[in-house]
Amino acid sequence: MAERQRVVVVGGGFAGFTAARTLSRIARGAVEIVLINPTDYFLYLPLLPEVAAGILDPRKVAIPLSGSCPGVRHLLATVDSVDVRSRRLRCTDPEGRPRDLGYDRLILAVGSVNKLLPVPGVAEHAHGFRSIAEALYLRDHLIRQIELADATGDPKERQARCTFVVVGAGYTGTEVAAQGQLLTLDARKRRPGLREQPVRWILADLAPRILPELDERLSQAAHHTLAERGVEVRTGTSVAEATSEGVTLSDGESVPTRSLIWCVGVRPDPLVQSLGLATEKGRLLVDEYLNVPGHPEIFACGDAAAVPDLTRPGEYTPMTAQHASRQGKRAAHNVAASYGRAERLPYEHHDLGFVVDLGGAKAAANPLGVPLSGLPAKAVTRGYHLLAVPGGRARIAGNWLLDALLPRQTVHLDLVHGQEVPLASTSPGTSASPSPGDGAPAATGAPPEAGASAGAGRAPGGPAA
Repeated sequence: MAERQRVVVVGGGFAGFTAARTLSRIARGAVEIVLINPTDYFLYLPLLPEVAAGILDPRKVAIPLSGSCPGVRHLLATVDSVDVRSRRLRCTDPEGRPRDLGYDRLILAVGSVNKLLPVPGVAEHAHGFRSIAEALYLRDHLIRQIELADATGDPKERQARCTFVVVGAGYTGTEVAAQGQLLTLDARKRRPGLREQPVRWILADLAPRILPELDERLSQAAHHTLAERGVEVRTGTSVAEATSEGVTLSDGESVPTRSLIWCVGVRPDPLVQSLGLATEKGRLLVDEYLNVPGHPEIFACGDAAAVPDLTRPGEYTPMTAQHASRQGKRAAHNVAASYGRAERLPYEHHDLGFVVDLGGAKAAANPLGVPLSGLPAKAVTRGYHLLAVPGGRARIAGNWLLDALLPRQTVHLDLVHGQEVPLASTSPGTSASPSPGDGAPAATGAPPEAGASAGAGRAPGGPAA
């Protein structure tokens, strides 16, 4: 009996997860499918802000790979290098043990990592937002700041601890600011000594408006919703310097704070650059069939791939979860086609619209180009997420119901110690200043694809979407 050929999928994010699951369904055991990912779950990144706000249990957005991808062997590891000539890759498991693995077909879906820009102090003092660990850490940090503010007798320190700065007003940053503000206001209510203390939230971005990817009317509606709650929206502004005592904004204002939340954006996983293949701004160049030119055995999709956008000739598809999921599905079909089990087709997809959750009963959305705000947008937003998440829908809906009926728990889990800040990236970005927003919109309002913990190249320190 001939030995089965092996298809290796690198990355368990939106692209890799979808590719592995789809290919398993098509192949029906005819090929060996190995999914390499540093975590044992697919992270549904769009709902991560609700984890940070304490609305959702983190397990609700972590979809187990073992139960969701039947017929796929999961290898818990991080890919270190790929030898495209010998068709082998090297990876390392969580305990540091190396492993060498060959492949007949390779699907690269390593996702993206935090974009750290050369702003003094950011790497040392900013909080990232790309993983369950970072979301839980941020939640603990926010609650802890309110508790420490209540314990101090120094008015200046109290105000600094009750001041929070979010950089990046794309989908991620806007949702983090919206949900985080409601959490801190709720925590303040439970502290009698802080009832008169203002809680200050600043959302800063170099773009001329927040959510620049949305219709301008929806962007203005979101701006109005946040401003009405008291969030200071600073467009055309970013951070010039960060210290342990506060930040200096690009307009020269010095803001005393202990909380700088970095949502500027993402960049492709550095593993892509190490392959020695042609790239476009760090993304692996592929054709419309998601094939790497000159390497018919290598496919790439998601944030790691520069995929020609057939709906906009001359451009590449944006780094979004919406595109990543559909590219993963198309990559699986085209890999199956190479074995004679499916039809090889080019990737073409029109955006279905975007949603952004603004906390409480507020949201903004433009499904199929129809602009919505308020309660209708909230219903569309939650409905979309329930349809899009690949598992645990009843549990997520149950958490939402309990959040609507019961008071929020504002206890921290003792994850924060000292001044450690879990913002991580393998290396700083190369841009001279922060880019507007937080990258491209994702999966109808989800953050960039990002993989589960950045796919399986190099995890971004701990995200997703």
